[in-house]
Amino acid sequence: MAEPATPAPSSAAPTAPLRRRLGLVQATALNMIDMVGIGPFVTLPLVMGFMGPNFLLGWLAGAVLALIDGLIWSELGAAYPEAGGSYRFLKLAYGEQKWGRLMSFLYVWQTLVQAPLVVASGAIGFAQYFSYLVPLNDTWQPKLVSGVVVLLLIALLYRRIDDIGRLGVLLWVGVLGLMGWLIFGGLTNATHAVAWLPEGGFSGLISWQDGQLTGLLLSAALGQAAVKTIYSYLGYYNVCHLGGEIQNPQQVIPRSIFLSILGIMALYLLLNWSVGSVIPWPEASKSQFIVSAFVEKLYGATAAKAATALVLWVAFASLFAVLLGYSRIPYAAAADGEFLPVFAKTHPTKHFPHVSLLILGGVGFVFSLLFRLGEVISAILAMRILVQFVGQAVGLVLLRRRRGTAGLPFKMPLYPLPVIVAVLVWLWVFWSIKDGAVLYESADTRIFLPFQVAALLMMTLGSVVFLLWSRRLGRWPFQK
Repeated sequence: MAEPATPAPSSAAPTAPLRRRLGLVQATALNMIDMVGIGPFVTLPLVMGFMGPNFLLGWLAGAVLALIDGLIWSELGAAYPEAGGSYRFLKLAYGEQKWGRLMSFLYVWQTLVQAPLVVASGAIGFAQYFSYLVPLNDTWQPKLVSGVVVLLLIALLYRRIDDIGRLGVLLWVGVLGLMGWLIFGGLTNATHAVAWLPEGGFSGLISWQDGQLTGLLLSAALGQAAVKTIYSYLGYYNVCHLGGEIQNPQQVIPRSIFLSILGIMALYLLLNWSVGSVIPWPEASKSQFIVSAFVEKLYGATAAKAATALVLWVAFASLFAVLLGYSRIPYAAAADGEFLPVFAKTHPTKHFPHVSLLILGGVGFVFSLLFRLGEVISAILAMRILVQFVGQAVGLVLLRRRRGTAGLPFKMPLYPLPVIVAVLVWLWVFWSIKDGAVLYESADTRIFLPFQVAALLMMTLGSVVFLLWSRRLGRWPFQK
């Protein structure tokens, strides 16, 4: 593991090296349980509503973007296997002493908000499905459930990384068990045909008519569906956040990324086909508990309750991996002397960044009490796309130009085509987000803040905080 840059005296903090204890199985398991959370069970009806009978194309679109973007993460993760993931990648790509400091700071800045939002969204979704088992009122009871979930997560993660690796594999078994059961039910009880292609076949996907390109691949519906499916695929890069704790990272990181993406792609496609072949998509698109309704139709109410319990297991497992990975990001920045020193502290005997875990988990707990699920998915994506995904893709190009490719453990094929495609598709997804926050509404006035604008405002505020922080430390652009 490369040693972090020595922080300035004013920002020094006691820290200890992380231990490389996670192998390929644990890394892949943590990636996959991060990806399969409450997301696919909540977004499945939404995607059907957007895409109609062609809902499988929405899940294919998310998988394609994940595979292309996975090439970027694999190259960067294998070359720079340290804690923090994108924090390190952005800093190295844009220059450790100048613009890289700003880009990496913005990423950590956004993490302090969007990571707890991700945790809160999963916990709120957990409470939503929990209400199938135990009816909850519409006021304080769902908030109580989501809050307890976050507190339990913090307690389980407050331990050594090798213990977490074993626990992650156990949770992974639950993920595979649930998905396998649901898929088997659909394969053995299919009553409806599921369309893979739109009416008109391949010409319905994209065609040239009246001097312009048309087709389902260019439709606004696919863009909105992709926003939801991509959310359900996010997490294939979790191993990069844990780069300082991965054994043989030059090989394990790329392999775990692609194994997790391909595995989850197969599970999602089979799951959606199974549900759609048993419950017609118009009916499924209106279901709040689609998995529970699916199993109840096949096996009865008792089995539906068991399936709901497994959904809750999967959702909890995903949040476990999410909070684990995100807690390493502020730690890496603080250990580098580029963020608040308190985040660099590691537990004296368990050797993990306990302060970072407690702070992010605590904020996630507060968010779980304040927000509803609603459009949180779109808000999370809008906040992350420009700095993390687009900024990182461009950063890979800058790193290749400055450092060359001779020492890269993993080189993406067909470079730079995957980078170009990834940037264009991410910008398309950013543009496709239609949700926003209603700041004020009355009989004749409505103030609406699109999430894209909110993301830009967060970047602006983060830049101001960065300038104030840099001025205090006497660093670029204020060095004397």
